[in-house]
Amino acid sequence: MSATLTQTWYMTQRQLMAYWRQPVFLLINLIQPVIWLFLFGSLFRKITDLGGFGTGSYLDYLVPGIVVMSALSSNMWAGMGTLEEIERGTLNRFLTTPVSRGALMNGNVVSQGITTAVQSVIIVALGKLGGADYPGGITGLALLIVASTLLGTVFGALSNALGMLVRERESIIGINTFLLLPLTFLSEAFMTPSLMPGWMRHIADFNPVNWALVAGRSAMAEDPDWADVATRGGALLALALAAVWLSTRTFRSYQRSV
Repeated sequence: MSATLTQTWYMTQRQLMAYWRQPVFLLINLIQPVIWLFLFGSLFRKITDLGGFGTGSYLDYLVPGIVVMSALSSNMWAGMGTLEEIERGTLNRFLTTPVSRGALMNGNVVSQGITTAVQSVIIVALGKLGGADYPGGITGLALLIVASTLLGTVFGALSNALGMLVRERESIIGINTFLLLPLTFLSEAFMTPSLMPGWMRHIADFNPVNWALVAGRSAMAEDPDWADVATRGGALLALALAAVWLSTRTFRSYQRSV
């Protein structure tokens, strides 16, 4: 176990080195969330007059939605990196080394988790500069970031598994494009449940994106609902572990095919 953890951290550092050498990648991933944050924050600022948002400022409500959406959109493309390593032959060369097979896959997932946490902190800070209020304090913000990181782990691991299975960029692009906006809008990212159609609320109950939102917003409230935090957070953790397991199993299947 100690050797696996050490090897996983080594592979994580290898992935993070790309951001260290070219931090513009991190900035590019932040451009769209920042645009959505201030564009939607300005466009729908009076929608809270309808009630049900739990705050008088739409920006307060929107920040967790943008944090979670950013985690989803950035991690869904993790499989592209895996596919690139397959095409370059890098992954096959690692197979000739004694490094743990779990470390080869999980290093990518951990590095994605770290970058997701950094992006989340930046979005929260920008929201604060824009006038957002966080009554849950540091604890609430920390739990929001944990929830977004767990969500990113789910979709990062699934994206890696997808890259191993299809091994085609077009397939990954098509599937991600098809899923991103429906998963986002079939949740409480931009709209309070009381103003959503009933069928959308029912779908949102089974949407992992919504689990992260409910856990994060509940933790950030002035009077946190710890039951919601525990149940949604626990469900995300279980799903993340299952996704990592599936990703590792898919990698072993790929290993037998080369």
